[in-house]
Amino acid sequence: MDTPNDIKQKIDHLGFFIIEDIYSNDEINSLLDLISRADSSNPAFRKSSDIFAIRRFVQEIPDTIDIIFNDKLNEIINAVFGDEFFIVKSIYFDKPETSNWFVAYHQDLTISVDKRIDIDGFGPWTTKNNQFAVQPTLNILQDNFTIRIHLDDTTEHNGALKVIPGSHQNGVYRPETIDWKVETENVCIVRKGGVMIMKPLLLHSSGRTTNNNKRRVIHLEFSRSPLPQGLEWSELFRLKANVDNGSNP
Repeated sequence: MDTPNDIKQKIDHLGFFIIEDIYSNDEINSLLDLISRADSSNPAFRKSSDIFAIRRFVQEIPDTIDIIFNDKLNEIINAVFGDEFFIVKSIYFDKPETSNWFVAYHQDLTISVDKRIDIDGFGPWTTKNNQFAVQPTLNILQDNFTIRIHLDDTTEHNGALKVIPGSHQNGVYRPETIDWKVETENVCIVRKGGVMIMKPLLLHSSGRTTNNNKRRVIHLEFSRSPLPQGLEWSELFRLKANVDNGSNP
């Protein structure tokens, strides 16, 4: 069994790690039930034939928080990363059984913030649905991490992530410059109830669904970095354990 130090070393080296059996079937069903009862007319909900998504997920469906942050996940976060991290983005993705949606290789290079301020090292900027996003300084991206909670068995046939191990170590790495004579691709198969931890600079992609099976994932991005010059995270949510132990500013 991998120790927290083993997990941290593998994330540092490969850019990702998969841990199975974090959630029971009852916990998964409770999460799905809460999602099904949410008001999908809210602007944070996006619906199409290829994807159903909920932005600002933990704010939109706060009753999921105690289920998501069960003892197993809290132990992993605290043992591997420490107790300084907070959520800065949360999204629910439902890739339907017949989805033709796919995502080409990319890095997660932007963060969501509350306003636009011209700051050295921050840019380019984008605005979508009144939400500001910016590419921050490299040190913030290198320190952040993402946890993807899998609510279905996920394989190469229903959109499992494909990653290039170690690519997060290369800074900003443009997909068009990938040298496939050197790089290798890994398909991240995760069973229902498992999680995938990854670094935002890891090159990753996902394919179309070909087996008529859903792929539902809760995507949580974490940081511990304060932002400069009055800029704030637009979706900062501190974990209850961190609030209780006095970590709130």
